[in-house]
Amino acid sequence: MCGFTGYYHLNNTREKSTQTICQMLLLQKHRGPDDSGIVGVDTKERNYEESGIEKELNFQSPKDLLFGFNRLSILDLSANGHQPMISPDQKVVLMMNGEIYNAFDFKAALEQKGHSFKSTSDTEIVLHLYMEYGMEHMLTLLNGMFAVAIYDFNLDTLFLARDRFGIKPLYLLQEENRIAFASEMKSFKALPDFTFEPDFSSMDEFLLFRNVINTTLFKNIINCTPGTFVRIKDGTVSTQIFYDINAEGEEEITVTETKKVLEKALQKSVTSQMMSDVKVGCQLSGGVDSSLVTYYAAQQVDQGNLETISITFKDPAFSEEKYIDYVAEKLALKAHKYEMDADYYFEVLEKAIWHFEHPLNHPNTIGIYLLSQEAKKHVTVLLSGEGADESLAGYSRFIRAQKGSPFNKQWLGGLKRNLKHLGSYLRYTLDGDKRMIMETAFGSITTAHALKKDFDFSKAIAHRNSTFKKLKGTTNLRQRKYELLTYLPDLLMRQDKMSMAHSIENRVPFLDNTMVTTALNTAGEALIALHNNKLEGKKVLKDICADKFEEKFAYRDKMGFGIPLRSFLATNVFQDKWHKQIEPGLIKRNLFQLDQLKTWVQNIPTATPEQLDAIWLVMGFEIWAQMYLD
Repeated sequence: MCGFTGYYHLNNTREKSTQTICQMLLLQKHRGPDDSGIVGVDTKERNYEESGIEKELNFQSPKDLLFGFNRLSILDLSANGHQPMISPDQKVVLMMNGEIYNAFDFKAALEQKGHSFKSTSDTEIVLHLYMEYGMEHMLTLLNGMFAVAIYDFNLDTLFLARDRFGIKPLYLLQEENRIAFASEMKSFKALPDFTFEPDFSSMDEFLLFRNVINTTLFKNIINCTPGTFVRIKDGTVSTQIFYDINAEGEEEITVTETKKVLEKALQKSVTSQMMSDVKVGCQLSGGVDSSLVTYYAAQQVDQGNLETISITFKDPAFSEEKYIDYVAEKLALKAHKYEMDADYYFEVLEKAIWHFEHPLNHPNTIGIYLLSQEAKKHVTVLLSGEGADESLAGYSRFIRAQKGSPFNKQWLGGLKRNLKHLGSYLRYTLDGDKRMIMETAFGSITTAHALKKDFDFSKAIAHRNSTFKKLKGTTNLRQRKYELLTYLPDLLMRQDKMSMAHSIENRVPFLDNTMVTTALNTAGEALIALHNNKLEGKKVLKDICADKFEEKFAYRDKMGFGIPLRSFLATNVFQDKWHKQIEPGLIKRNLFQLDQLKTWVQNIPTATPEQLDAIWLVMGFEIWAQMYLD
């Protein structure tokens, strides 16, 4: 895993030196501390020059396309894995951030076709796959996590591509005469005549869901859509799909075969993702998903040698420490546990927002920041359990959707909280699709209106509603596809940014190509099913987990990676930060209505969960705005 950046002048502007690209690389040096490289390309004269970043150098001739790369060495630690990588015929320049777990499956066939290799890196194989098959076909072959940038001299075309599920980030800045791209947007700060400008056109969506899908709160900057590649030629930017999730789920596995097929796919995925020339460990929460990943990972190393990293809390209501200890003892792990408290939480909050580049989506993002910080003492690669809940229906909202009728205690509670906005509330709760969309919201209609006087509910869900309506399959399958497209991406950005802040590579075995195909071919009745007269989500995975550990471990109530937010917000540390930094900034910015917000802050012990969430969201937003906009 690494980080890259670059830019392309679309007019007659040319770069005489490496000054700008060096500064762009330094802003994300944490993504790749082991090595750095630069390639300057003159697309008109068809030549290139290579450079390092040890010192800024002048090019022998001016360049219009710049590639810059920071390397975190994982496979082939030698200089042979250096990037940007140039093809043997000097016609292709490539950068790749990520890992391709099936890359070496293609090496022998490529050698038979006349390709030769100087390294044992997966990047070099990807380069030769591109040379042999071209962009689209090459991308369909790859099983892994990646962001790729390629310039092809023969086609005079720049390609940018992002993996199927958005595990790796790839930001694109489009200006009138310049295009820039980067693993992290902060690199754009170094571009001449550039400043971050806000784009709050999606503010309604942000207030409900904490994120905006595959775009940003900045003008002219998007996060490239997963499963697509961008083609830039003659100043024209076009996008092409290479993976469509709607093609999944058409070969349903019989319920009797599901457990065996799913377990085989997961075991194979974990095995392939243990591939590394540096130490690999696991992120262990004590839940079903991370415990299963840890179980299969432990089978790939000598007994007692697998290291795990976990975060715990003093408050037992938020800590799964006893389950972490159970897994560690059963699998003879080298388990490392670290407790997080409110002082640490607010101490690193701004650092985490700087790395995340967006108002933090989840309060537990700080937990992953701490976990990655401590993991660096022990490992360089961490496996985690992201993707299981979305692809295998692990959230309780999947059970509610299965039941169909909205009329329950939860519906009545929502009705009471949204009496002032009854029309909007009824419009979505009585519409099955919109109800499933709103199940992934963190804010409520009432709190959104309290913060933004002209909040528009229809506008907030428009893009998500359009996405949902295009999805094919049963209700359960459509919901799982929707969650993979809209809920998971932000969780993946949380993992990527917090782990890379400490030069840690995070891998997600549940998002292996075959694993996702298997999951989406799994029938809904195998996932939402009775166990001891209680409807359970992710049922087949829990059955696998029960076989490896025990039934009461697999079938306990899902806790998730929660944060004792109320107790944290009740501390003097938070109150001091709010009154000295956050509230004055909010008043000056004048984006939100503050009357009710102030009341919630003054009454943390009695604030509702939605109100606590609103406080958290606005605090993160203001810190982000001060950092990136002011």
